[in-house]
Amino acid sequence: MIKRRSGVILAFGGNGAHTLPGLGGFKIALDAIEGLRRQWACEVGRHGIRVVTLKTGGVPESLPDTTPGPVRDEITAGIQKAALLNRTATLADVGNVAAFVASDQARTMTATDVNISCGAIMD
Repeated sequence: MIKRRSGVILAFGGNGAHTLPGLGGFKIALDAIEGLRRQWACEVGRHGIRVVTLKTGGVPESLPDTTPGPVRDEITAGIQKAALLNRTATLADVGNVAAFVASDQARTMTATDVNISCGAIMD
């Protein structure tokens, strides 16, 4: 990317302004992703490379197939309950937003995140 003086690094995860009980090390990992995104944006921006995080608040479709049904239902309900739109992002939503952010139409976006959490994570 440096040689071409262009490119986009997409991170997935991100954090919100608040935390919840029970997240433990996962919350720390989300915060680390955001710190990495900010630092990489500083390091590679001068080379024309953009760095953006997509944060979803959870995508039930991405749960492993081995997740037991009742657990899957509980997780999905929790994600939906947190969302102001009473729905969750789908894998198609994530793909569509990722394609946009990686495109030249979003060429002014870097060192930021894109919130596609359906309102579960407030900025």
